[in-house]
Amino acid sequence: MRSKFDEQLVMLNDALIGMAGVVERAISDAKEALINQDIALAEKVIASDDEIDNREEEIEDLCLKLILRQQPVASDLRLVSSILKMITDLERIGDHATDISEITLLLANEEYITNLERIPQMAEATIKMVNSSIDAFVKRDLDLANQVIEYDDVVDDLFVTVRDELIEMINKDPGHGAQAVDLVMIAKYFERIGDHATNIAEWVVFSITGTHKKHQHIH
Repeated sequence: MRSKFDEQLVMLNDALIGMAGVVERAISDAKEALINQDIALAEKVIASDDEIDNREEEIEDLCLKLILRQQPVASDLRLVSSILKMITDLERIGDHATDISEITLLLANEEYITNLERIPQMAEATIKMVNSSIDAFVKRDLDLANQVIEYDDVVDDLFVTVRDELIEMINKDPGHGAQAVDLVMIAKYFERIGDHATNIAEWVVFSITGTHKKHQHIH
C-alpha cells in the first residue's frame, strides 16, 4: 500500500514540476514579448493559459484520487493539501502572465516612453522565485523556501521604483499618462506573481513543518 502511495507521490511531484515549467515559460515569454513588442509571442502566452488550467485540473484530480483511495496519514495529507494550494497559486501566476501579454498587445504599436530595464528585472526575479519554491518542495528544503519568502522584498522594491518613476513621468508630461498607467499595471502584475511565488514557498514550509503563516499575501 505504501509503495503505491509513494509511486503516486512521485507522479504528483513530476506533474507539479511540469506545471511550474509551463508557468515559468509563460512569465519569461511575457517578458520577452513586452520588451520586443512581439505580438506573436504575446499571443502564445495568452494561448498557454489553457494548458496551465488543464494541468491544474489534472493535478487536482490526482490529489483527490490519492486522498480517496490511499487513506493517507496526517503528514501525507498535509503534503497533498499543500500541493492543492500550490497549484492554485501557479494557475494565478499563469493568469497574470496572460494579463501582462494582453497589455503588451495594446502597446504593440506605440513607442515606449521609458527604458523597461526594471520590469524585466522583476520578471527574472519572479521566475527565480517560482523555480526555487518548487525546487524547495521537491527537495524538502526549508532554507530554500525561506529564502524565496525573503526574496519577495526584491520584487516589491523594484515595483516601488518603477511606479515612482512612471508617476514622475506623468507629472512632467501628462501626455505619457495612458501608457504610464499600463506599464504600472504590468509592474503590478509582476509584483503579484512574486506574491504568489511567496505563497507557494509558505505552503512548502507548511508541508515540511506543519506550520503556516496565517496571513496570506494574496487571497
